[in-house]
Amino acid sequence: MRMGSVSTMAAAVLLSFSVSSLAIGQVATSVRSTARLIVKLRPGTAATMDTRRQTQSRTDRVRSLAARSALQLRASRDLGNDMVGLSLRSNLAGSTLDETLATLRADPDVEFAEVDQRRYARALPNDPLYLSQWYLQGVETSATNFEDAWDTTTGAADTVIAVLDTGILEHPDLAGRALPGYDFVDGESSTSFVAANDGDGWDDDPSDPGDWVTSAESQSGPLRDCDVSSSSWHGTRVAAMIAATTDNAEGIAGGMWTGKVLPVRVLGKCGGYDSDIIAGMRWAAGLPVEDLPLNPNPARILNVSLGSPGSCVPQYRTAFTELAEAGVLVVASAGNDSGPVETPANCSGVLAVAGLRQVGTKVGYSSLGSEVDISAPAGNCPELDTTFLCSYSLVTGDNTGQTVPMSSTYTDDFNFNIGTSFSAPIVSAVAGLMHSVNDGLTATEFTARIKAGARPFPPKESGIPTCPSLDSVTAQCNCTTATCGAGIADAPGAVAEALRPMARIVKPGGSGAGQNVQLDGSSSDAARGRSVAGYAWTAGNGNPLFLGATNEATATVAVPDQGLVTVRLTVTDDVGRTDTQDVTLGTTLPPPDTTPDAFAFTDLVDVALGTVQTSNAVTITGINTAAAISVTGGEYSIGCGVVFTTAPGTITNGATVCVRHTSAATNATSTDTTLTVGGVADTFTSTTSSGGGGGGAIHPLFLLGLSLLLRR
Repeated sequence: MRMGSVSTMAAAVLLSFSVSSLAIGQVATSVRSTARLIVKLRPGTAATMDTRRQTQSRTDRVRSLAARSALQLRASRDLGNDMVGLSLRSNLAGSTLDETLATLRADPDVEFAEVDQRRYARALPNDPLYLSQWYLQGVETSATNFEDAWDTTTGAADTVIAVLDTGILEHPDLAGRALPGYDFVDGESSTSFVAANDGDGWDDDPSDPGDWVTSAESQSGPLRDCDVSSSSWHGTRVAAMIAATTDNAEGIAGGMWTGKVLPVRVLGKCGGYDSDIIAGMRWAAGLPVEDLPLNPNPARILNVSLGSPGSCVPQYRTAFTELAEAGVLVVASAGNDSGPVETPANCSGVLAVAGLRQVGTKVGYSSLGSEVDISAPAGNCPELDTTFLCSYSLVTGDNTGQTVPMSSTYTDDFNFNIGTSFSAPIVSAVAGLMHSVNDGLTATEFTARIKAGARPFPPKESGIPTCPSLDSVTAQCNCTTATCGAGIADAPGAVAEALRPMARIVKPGGSGAGQNVQLDGSSSDAARGRSVAGYAWTAGNGNPLFLGATNEATATVAVPDQGLVTVRLTVTDDVGRTDTQDVTLGTTLPPPDTTPDAFAFTDLVDVALGTVQTSNAVTITGINTAAAISVTGGEYSIGCGVVFTTAPGTITNGATVCVRHTSAATNATSTDTTLTVGGVADTFTSTTSSGGGGGGAIHPLFLLGLSLLLRR
């Protein structure tokens, strides 16, 4: 999916930063020792302060505080707002520091006491081409803003991102960053390796021999009908965007400063076959592949910058299900055909990445659709038609060779590099930073948190249609969440999401309807260096009944026989970050039974009859006693708002009541049958037809009225 080519390195060194690499990326999360504290004294008026505090100056108050707290002061400085900086004669460390802070905080004259910590320069690399890597910065609308994420983390040594591509080349910016990989490009036969272009099939050499196709090769043979092209060095470009050696005063910066890339060669001349790609993905993830040793460095993130038009096929669905179960995130480029998302990016379980222009609109060539999960810069050349420049190329590592490898170089505005193939590694690098702070994320959690951390698309640009409608000239459009994913990939937003704990609920199989169900949240986890400090179970829809404690790792819920109930688990880690998960239990209520539910009754009153049918007889009993109504399979209730004209509940001659039958078997309720009181006592059978709705109890006044009526 490459657009543009590169053969020379940018000539000018744009800028070099002199910030010490030892300081870059450091964020104080704990203090080993210190001789500096900051204390805020409690303010107050003469009416609220005790006599001692009223008569002391701030300096005297600090001296008194130091004496009470056994502090050996070297100096103090007024910081305003009743805050004072304290310099001590010697360092405090460990439990001594903790105890000193506790003593200060307990003093009635102190509002707070904290360590006076070091802070460091923003984590900006000194690589000379960094300022041309606009996609890593935060100035352009669609840029991924890695700079703010680097203030929290620059990566972790155990993070491995596999690059399933054309293989990689030796490059100064990839020195020491690549693990031993594997080559999965097979031959056409045991003696033909035209597409593999390295003289053999599967082996442990993932280097890129070149993927050029000549005109003659495209006319006949194994590469017939393939596009004529020079070598792309596609895998090297992708790998350098993820993990170029950073802050080494050379070349470019990678999105992930620390960690490794795993080269897995699955593309040769004219692409690669599904079977090789699937085998390569499984091996990269540490899953077994026939006749191969297990990968000793399994990757948690797979970058798949490849694809072709068409719907997701079963072989990929099967592979991605297995990878997800192994906790592996697959990041794939959406495609460069300005049409539907290509496969395998359109498969369920894959994080599909579409491409944006620098202003945040969909770049013309990027595929789009509901399968897209997130969007990221893809590079674009707004002035190409007039200046032959591409001011928004994605700068990365490259090689000058047109066929076989030559010398290492970088892409630039003249020899540009654009495409959703390079949007995907930007997001893979974001995932790598997430893994560095939280190595317990599942594939589903990776995807959900990358999307949750995204920035919204910018306001619609006038004169440009809204996706999926495309501009007739540029094919760009204003993105929506239905066409370009959750938003613009944002490195600091994703890292912040990764730092939250993970609420996870395990429940027994089945719906749990009518049972006491135990829900287990003990598999909940937290980010690196953190722990789950608290559990809270709360009721959602349906008001489930908890049986026992709701602040422990497990909870028991009484689930009703019918209806759905929702339970939410909130976990809190030891620094106050939270996460929630919901689980739904029970069964849906059956739809109303509209089948006619005929019934009959025997009475001693005149009735205005509806439709007459045949069914079980109902006998009204209770002469001279409280009347009772019995029926096989159901019950009667009063309706129509009967008015009793004489007390207690006497129904006068000519009054009208309504009787409604409710079936115990189906819960269906009949329409009202009107009964007119008066005349000579008659016995007959009447029926009504069923309608929807619920049942109800017989009103006692109605029973009393029937009793009185029968006595007449």
